[in-house]
Amino acid sequence: MNQGKEIFRFETFGDETTWTDVLKMNQVIETAVDPTTALSVGLKVDAAALTAAVVGGIQDGSISLTDPQTTLALIQLNAAVGVKDQVSTKPTGKLQLDRVGITCALCHSTVDNAFAPGIGNRLDGYPNRDLDPGLIISLSPALTADQKAVYASWGKGMYDPRYNQDGLNNPVVIPPAFGLYGLPKATFTGDGDVAHEPVGPVTYWNRYVSVTQMGGHGKFSDSRTGVNVDNTGGGADLVTGKLPALQSYQFSLDAPPAPVGFDATAAARGKILFNGKATCATCHSGPKFTDVTDGGRLHPQDASIAADEDYVNRSATKQWRVSPLRGIWQHAPYFHDGSSENVSQL
Repeated sequence: MNQGKEIFRFETFGDETTWTDVLKMNQVIETAVDPTTALSVGLKVDAAALTAAVVGGIQDGSISLTDPQTTLALIQLNAAVGVKDQVSTKPTGKLQLDRVGITCALCHSTVDNAFAPGIGNRLDGYPNRDLDPGLIISLSPALTADQKAVYASWGKGMYDPRYNQDGLNNPVVIPPAFGLYGLPKATFTGDGDVAHEPVGPVTYWNRYVSVTQMGGHGKFSDSRTGVNVDNTGGGADLVTGKLPALQSYQFSLDAPPAPVGFDATAAARGKILFNGKATCATCHSGPKFTDVTDGGRLHPQDASIAADEDYVNRSATKQWRVSPLRGIWQHAPYFHDGSSENVSQL
């Protein structure tokens, strides 16, 4: 479990090759991303990683939050959630970001804001719906103007995990990585299952993301979608051996309980509607509130009531999985496309 936790939080799978050598994001961060900017695009800071001196400096204003050098210092402390680095010191005494990579926690962790907005204790498995990954990627000097425009168009909490494979632009919400244990199929479209990834359904998507999206040194292939990526360059596979422990840690992450003080009387009325007139329980059934637990059941394209129905055509199954509902209070907006801003719009 602890090994999986370390992988989830700190393992890049060697993706520095992509984020440094190809996208040149180390240059962007070093010259233009101060902590205020980083927080504004949804990056989070782990308060537990801050030293007493840094905490004091932030509180008394002696540490600047508008200086990229502070960002490098935070990354060096492992305080920037989902970002890993190699930092050196120039002869001038200034920090230099030599290498940078990302981890699973970038998109699938947030913080509780206990210290300040965007700074607090880690909440692993919670989707970071404040994160604007497309805008961050669009800062890369290696991209064309057209590519930059696509990435910058996605918005906070949205990401298209297939754009760099099929060239289509149709982002989806960043999903939670909690409450996954017991689901026989992973992802909105149920692509991941033990038939296509013997280690487990979540491992299918972990392999896909770590290789095709993060740029980790591993391999991913699925004849159903035609995706076949080998980032090893004939060298070591830095992904496969870490996937079982990573999945085990994700399976340990339970959906968060209902917040303290919710209206229990209203919830009781809602339960009657949910199971009755509203017919929600027809699909959102069982202890996980999803019928995918019934033999891996999936649904046809026109079964979705989201605004977008096209994303499914880019998937391996061409069908929808009913999303589990535990913890939904935490991660609005809803549906794969974020087309419902709150529960009342469902």
